[in-house]
Amino acid sequence: MPVTLSDEQRLLISTIRRFIVSELRPLEDKIEQTGKLADEDAARIFERSRELGFYAMSIPEEHGGGGLSTFDWMLAEEQFGQTSDILIRRAFGNIYEILLAGTPDQHARWLAPSVRGERVFAVAFTEPEAGSDAAAIRTSARRDGDAWVLNGHKCFISDAHACDFFVVTAVTDKDTGAKGISTFIVDTGLNGFTVGPNQPMMGLRGTTHAELFFDNVRLGPETLLGPEGGGLKLALATLGRIRLAQIAARAVGKATRVLDLMIDHAHGRKQFGQPIGDFQMVQKMLADSAMEISAARSALLDTASFIDLGGDARAEISMVKVQASEMLGRVVDRAVQVFGGSGYAKGLPIERYYRDARIYRIFDGTSEIHRSVIARSLINGAPQLYDIGAQ
Repeated sequence: MPVTLSDEQRLLISTIRRFIVSELRPLEDKIEQTGKLADEDAARIFERSRELGFYAMSIPEEHGGGGLSTFDWMLAEEQFGQTSDILIRRAFGNIYEILLAGTPDQHARWLAPSVRGERVFAVAFTEPEAGSDAAAIRTSARRDGDAWVLNGHKCFISDAHACDFFVVTAVTDKDTGAKGISTFIVDTGLNGFTVGPNQPMMGLRGTTHAELFFDNVRLGPETLLGPEGGGLKLALATLGRIRLAQIAARAVGKATRVLDLMIDHAHGRKQFGQPIGDFQMVQKMLADSAMEISAARSALLDTASFIDLGGDARAEISMVKVQASEMLGRVVDRAVQVFGGSGYAKGLPIERYYRDARIYRIFDGTSEIHRSVIARSLINGAPQLYDIGAQ
């Protein structure tokens, strides 16, 4: 069933689409060729995004953001998913809501400047032995008087070289397992804190990914974010909507863009004297892609509505994350097949989308981990995940 949108929601979608077409899409090839977003382009995108009200749209109005509902935020993120990841970051602001758990002083020092676009930050949870298993981290923070001393390292931290600070998880009590993990705000430039070199990736051109090294980094008591020992719970509680937005919604948007390109190609490309869109096997790939995109979008928006009503949607978010990310993989794979050699040719859009799509099944928890989350919920008694009569 088609989604019923208000006039305001349609205006939001159309405004973002115009912004993408006029301001962002012309930069995609340049980023692919150079591997970076030029400073002048980044500055222009940021200013234009602020003018249009896109920057920090997911942050509550009382903290200076746009205050979008989860539903409207997903509508926006789906549209932004139709362009390069680095352009989304510069236009939308990737401001993780985990900072909302801070004190008023922390809001003033770290959250407010981020919402204004004056400071950039990232969350740093992943380690070589702690990716999907977030509780397996080895980075530690020990007390030293009223301060903390941080040691360890993180890996695959996106945009690390552009960040002014990081939200970092560390073990503060090794004897209590997941309940011994705390969260700290760590400014770049502190003694003992080093950002490693960029790790080039198969896709996501223009973004950087680096390791962070902490060697006896001293942190003041004001850097502890949330209660001591509450770091993992805080992360799980606050990053669910982020996962829904940055993975599921963007995956739906990317798949939509790819299907548009497939349809155009099916009209224009001729073989044996007729458009390839007349061939049933090509039609099947188009139809399957449209059905899967529609199903993923419905699940995405249903989950967003549930969150807006106050529901605990952890298992539902896992379901949508797996569904949307794997759907994107299938759609771009079909696109390569429909485009043939030009779909496999480097420098053309489909090849870029194919590379970018692969990471969606990995970051923010692999498909396998999220399936375990779903299964545990079912075993523990959550029939509402599949039985409408239990809702």
